[in-house]
Amino acid sequence: MRNLVAVVLILTFNLSAAAQAAFTGFTAASTQTERDWETKFRAIPSPDNQREYMRRLSARPHHVGSAYDKDNAQWILARFKEWGLDAHIETFDVLFPTPKIRILEMIEPTKFAAKLDEPAIAIDPTSNQKSEQLPTYNAYSIDGDVTAPLVFVNYGLPKDYEDLDRLGISVKGAIVIAKYGNSWRGIKPKVAAEHGAIGCLIYSDPADDGYFVDDVFPQGPMRNPNGVQRGSVMDFPSSNPGDPLTPGIGATPGAKRLTIKEAQSISKIPVLPISYGDAQPLLAALKGPMAPESWRGALAIPYHVGPGPAKVHLKLEFNWDLKPVNDIIAKIPGSTEPDQWIVRGNHHDAWVNGAEDPISGQMALLEEARAFGELLKQGWKPRRTIIYCAWDGEEPMLLGSTEWAEAHADELRQHAAVYINTDGNGRGYLGMGGSHSLEHLMNEVARDIEDPESKVSVWKREQLHEIREAKSADDRQELRSRADLRMDPLGSGTDYTAFLDHLGIASLNLEYSGEDAGGIYHSIYDDFYWYTHFSDTTFVYGRALSQTVGTTVMRLADAEVLPFEFTDLADTVQKYTKELEKLLKDKQDEISERNRELDEGLFRATLDPRRPTVAPPREDVPPFLNFAPMHNAADALTRAAQRYDKTLANAQAHPPNSATLQSLNEQLIQSERRFTDDAGLPRRPWYKHLLYGPGVYTGYAPKTVPGVREAIEQKRYTEADQEIVRVAKAIQDEAALVNAAAEQLEKAGQ
Repeated sequence: MRNLVAVVLILTFNLSAAAQAAFTGFTAASTQTERDWETKFRAIPSPDNQREYMRRLSARPHHVGSAYDKDNAQWILARFKEWGLDAHIETFDVLFPTPKIRILEMIEPTKFAAKLDEPAIAIDPTSNQKSEQLPTYNAYSIDGDVTAPLVFVNYGLPKDYEDLDRLGISVKGAIVIAKYGNSWRGIKPKVAAEHGAIGCLIYSDPADDGYFVDDVFPQGPMRNPNGVQRGSVMDFPSSNPGDPLTPGIGATPGAKRLTIKEAQSISKIPVLPISYGDAQPLLAALKGPMAPESWRGALAIPYHVGPGPAKVHLKLEFNWDLKPVNDIIAKIPGSTEPDQWIVRGNHHDAWVNGAEDPISGQMALLEEARAFGELLKQGWKPRRTIIYCAWDGEEPMLLGSTEWAEAHADELRQHAAVYINTDGNGRGYLGMGGSHSLEHLMNEVARDIEDPESKVSVWKREQLHEIREAKSADDRQELRSRADLRMDPLGSGTDYTAFLDHLGIASLNLEYSGEDAGGIYHSIYDDFYWYTHFSDTTFVYGRALSQTVGTTVMRLADAEVLPFEFTDLADTVQKYTKELEKLLKDKQDEISERNRELDEGLFRATLDPRRPTVAPPREDVPPFLNFAPMHNAADALTRAAQRYDKTLANAQAHPPNSATLQSLNEQLIQSERRFTDDAGLPRRPWYKHLLYGPGVYTGYAPKTVPGVREAIEQKRYTEADQEIVRVAKAIQDEAALVNAAAEQLEKAGQ
């Protein structure tokens, strides 16, 4: 019994100590106050309210420029005001093309006309709103009228064209058909045009999001034979997101606009998305070599590559109109440091009804705003200013957020500490992506949020999920021993892009996902009926998202010292440097081996004359690169981060005065900016962040240290050496800032 009492006492002490542990950036006393307010906040968000927000906002199609898009904007504005927030609408006029003519037909060897239509389903009440629905199309495709043989190109990525070269197949003068998936959709027409194709079709194969995965809608969640993924093909990774006619500046009434022909982000060839019901007759008519096994999908046909004998005619014509986007901006003024801003956003526009994308994220944002309104009535006053943003025009390519960020760029560079984004939400595990100076903060927050299903913390559930999915014993060991779970880097594809990649504002992107498959993305079937039958049907993960994001907003807005932490960042920079060295080594080994095989006559000797292939070309082995500047800079950042951690811990016990705090926080706000360069990334100056960026040939997916990584991938080795030096300087600048912040705290503690 005595031993049992001792154990209970020890456990009680440990739990009490954990409960009293100071949050990063807070003193012990202010931590308890913050904990009390956060507990009150997390009790407020209501699944029932979120359900009604979704029902209302997704009741009708609400794409850019539509009547219901404007109606939703006014409704959101009214809710912000009702909850006591200072709110207004900012409008920008942007280029948003919509289709006039869409024709796709096979003219050889047989006749076939694509339906290009998603039919209403009787059980799904909003699927019949035909007069308000945008047709199936890809925004920012050029007009075109082309006829050519068809070639199947798998997912339409650079590697797929290398495989076509091995098969002796050229797409020059052809129309290609590519599967959705494995990259952002706009990469497919971009790469096709670079290889000489004159048109591009994109379809969703049932192996990826149809009957191969689960039952199709309405019996199940997956894409049915008529479902089509609308979406933008604006070439934003190589140029910029936002309005194509006003790159780098807000699309305000007096803004100087490019002509459509001058716009760099509009596609080079006509592009059209189609269903697998429309794709199957086209693919079935192809002959030529059998597609590689890894290319074959789940349609009941032999997958041939072509070209021909299928020949198709594609005609597209668009209305190239300016349309208004309406951003709703709400503000909660800060009480102590009002010139430091925490910005929170989610978009409200959709391709059609958009229950999952974006209303499942927007409803969480609204409940956060309502909860903050309740806390304000109870006497809570955030230290910093909080700005809530409901963006318009995200779907065509981040129009509303980019134009607002460009229009307010100078203010944001001076005042914005952090931007927090969501887009959609489902059931499952917490997904955390963002600036790695915020990695420790997000781990702290995740430990305080209860998972609705397992009832453990969302941190613990995600840790165990990652252990289950880990590929190696080393990965499992790190997950069990590292204090913080690693956070994903950010690329693009949603509204944090202008804040992080262009302005250098530390950013986060958060969601719950991983338990529900879905095949209704960007179709008419992404609606209230689908979401309430196949996703977060009880809306408890919507509440969890509100609790997670709202707690993060509060922690950032209330901390005496902005809760940036730099040891996780330094560790991440070290990791990225090692990854780059491995990338180069792998390239050297791969090319050396291939050249050796060419010398040995391997490809000639193993050629199957019935299935002929072309030997790959000989290449120069990549040279060695000098990574020493990055290693030295990463070591400097590691030392600076350790020094800052130590001085911050001392400051929590002996807090500096208000003037020192304000000066320190103003310095910390600039920490993410140190990773930016005004010259931008090579050949794409709009993207200024040197650690994170969207890949030129991936789109949404991130490329870490993109200037170096893509130079290696694209065999620009002199450029890679130059970029290493530039990135190293940015890391050294970050280390200098962190050292300066530590020095401020050290002086204040003397």
